[in-house]
Amino acid sequence: MDNKEIKKNLLSAQVDLSKFSSANFEKATDEEKRQQDVMGESTTFFKDGMRRLRKNPLAMGSIVVLALIILIILITPHFVPYSYDQIISVGGVRDKGSANLGFFEYSQKELQYMEQTGEDLFPHIFGTDGLGRDYFIRVIYGTRVSLAVGVVAAIMVVIIGIIYGSVAGYFGGRVDLIMMRIVDIIYSLPDMLIIILLSVVLKENLSGKLTGTVFSALGANMISMFIVFGLLYWVSMARLIRGQILTIKNNEYVLAARCIGTSNAKILKRHILPNCLSVIIITTALQIPSAIFTESYLSFLGLGVSVPLASLGSLANDARSGMQSYPGRLVIPAIIICLIVLALNLLGDGLRDAFDTKLD
Repeated sequence: MDNKEIKKNLLSAQVDLSKFSSANFEKATDEEKRQQDVMGESTTFFKDGMRRLRKNPLAMGSIVVLALIILIILITPHFVPYSYDQIISVGGVRDKGSANLGFFEYSQKELQYMEQTGEDLFPHIFGTDGLGRDYFIRVIYGTRVSLAVGVVAAIMVVIIGIIYGSVAGYFGGRVDLIMMRIVDIIYSLPDMLIIILLSVVLKENLSGKLTGTVFSALGANMISMFIVFGLLYWVSMARLIRGQILTIKNNEYVLAARCIGTSNAKILKRHILPNCLSVIIITTALQIPSAIFTESYLSFLGLGVSVPLASLGSLANDARSGMQSYPGRLVIPAIIICLIVLALNLLGDGLRDAFDTKLD
């Protein structure tokens, strides 16, 4: 009977679970665990990149910092009763003693007004500037302007660079040769010198033409700055996109799309550019801090936004004259510039590590 049971067990399809005890097997290595992750559930390129990004503490911390800054600059103007160009007045009369106040400091006239009426005035959190304007709200609007310039410039660079690089890389030959020589010429120009020269020239030509248009609030300096970004800063993106397309356009799925008569525009849109998504995301994230720094530098030189509108660079420039007496006016915008640029650079590095598959 026992022999029959043994034979039956040997021929049985049932698994003897005792053979799979932990004593009989070694633990999986880290490489085997990573391989199991790759062979696990299917996911998209974006979801996989975001999963990797969430594991990067510096990148996630940068996202939190940037989110807080954006929330502050969007919400604060609804609660602070001052405007960026408003000179402090009490009872409808300009307060001449409100200039150069310290942190959370009131002028003598404001103190008297609160004492007489019993009404509490909103404090000047960062004090006031030399003209008696609330410095806190000017910093808020200056941060808005700097971030807006960085984002708009990055979008312009991405659009121009993708279109130019796609055409050069996809068609190749003489088209690529001519287009890339133009890129080489622009790339060889000294950036800052050309930016300063173009800003001065465009400012003179645009000053009288913006009056009465929707762009008059931005000023000639801001418009000329956007034009400069659009003329000069797209070349790196174009080179990267061209290099990616040169390696992709001869793949089998692209050749198959050509064989069935798919148009060139559709091939670029559906089959090639989605495979360049990692380069586009990374370059865009790193372009924003570069644009913010360039705008701050030009505003510091007096070539940025027009008064009374403020940016972080123009605020730092205005603070130079009173640097020894009122150092806080220079330190505050400088710290915010450093914080934004550092957070964006760390986020860009995190996006590169998360979405660049060649780093695995």
